[in-house]
Amino acid sequence: MTTTPSNDAKPAWRRVAAKVLLVLAIALAGGAGGAWYWWKGQQGKLPEGLVSGNGRIESDQVDIAAKSAGRIQEVLVREGDLVTAGQVLARIDITELQAQRAKYVADVASEQASMLEAKATVAQRQAELVLKKAKLGRVLKLVETGAVSQDDRDQAQSENDSARAILEAAQRTVTARERSVAAAQALVDQVDAQIADTLLRAPVRGRVLYRLANPGEVLSAGGKVLTLIDLSQIYMEIYLPSEQAMRVPIGSQGRIQFDGADFAVPAQVSFVSPEAQFTPKQVETRSERDKLMFRVKLRVPTSLVERHIEQVKTGARGVGYVRLDPNPPDWPAFLQKRIEDDPVDAGP
Repeated sequence: MTTTPSNDAKPAWRRVAAKVLLVLAIALAGGAGGAWYWWKGQQGKLPEGLVSGNGRIESDQVDIAAKSAGRIQEVLVREGDLVTAGQVLARIDITELQAQRAKYVADVASEQASMLEAKATVAQRQAELVLKKAKLGRVLKLVETGAVSQDDRDQAQSENDSARAILEAAQRTVTARERSVAAAQALVDQVDAQIADTLLRAPVRGRVLYRLANPGEVLSAGGKVLTLIDLSQIYMEIYLPSEQAMRVPIGSQGRIQFDGADFAVPAQVSFVSPEAQFTPKQVETRSERDKLMFRVKLRVPTSLVERHIEQVKTGARGVGYVRLDPNPPDWPAFLQKRIEDDPVDAGP
């Protein structure tokens, strides 16, 4: 037999659910408030003139893209590979470019042959002009003795002038042929540059973050093949309230301590944003979400990154510490142990 709950039972059930929701809301509010006060407590434990903020290791990203449309012939690296500046990372098929180059090379040869022919014509016209000049000289002498008429002198002069004009025209033809050769060679050079661009090289020393295309795929101009992280630009961004951010000197020393690590990494303040912003969601701050903060970048020295290149991983989370005063106190004991001293002054 089926029983139906009475009308009195429903309000009781609702009262119990409401109490449960109220308890959960109080717990969540207490947790958020506790996190805020915990953060404030941590700040209070730091020496005067030293502040901190949560962040993660980041790096500038560099896209490796095809300059012109084409089919990928091969990709020579995988995600996670360490690459050096100038290293060939991928190749684009050059079959069509090679055919174009062969045509342009043939055009160059044809223009060069025409230029040589024009130069031979110039040599011939120069010889003819020499003969006409010699004839004119003889006629002028004969005119002085009365051996030839004035008409003979005029004819010799006309032949000399005509030979000179023909020579000048031949010389202009040579100049035009030389320009044609240069234009044809420029097309060859252009194709050579396009062929060189099909070798996609790493512009910086870095690590492959994403492999975005594979052999056989056709890319449009600007199509991305790989994304690298630039290992010369390793940094952490933290967010500080205005009263702290405005006191941070550019170039001041900092420390980065990763979650679970018992050492600190020397760093240097390379940038303080001039504009306030809401703290990005991906940054796990322990302050109110609606509070405007200023972005502060802590850059890890390149020489230190080079010595620990295999351990550098973007995305690693931790806490960044910066000094506010020109004459700051010593770092606290838990920040004294550094991963390695750097030639760049990292502070006492």
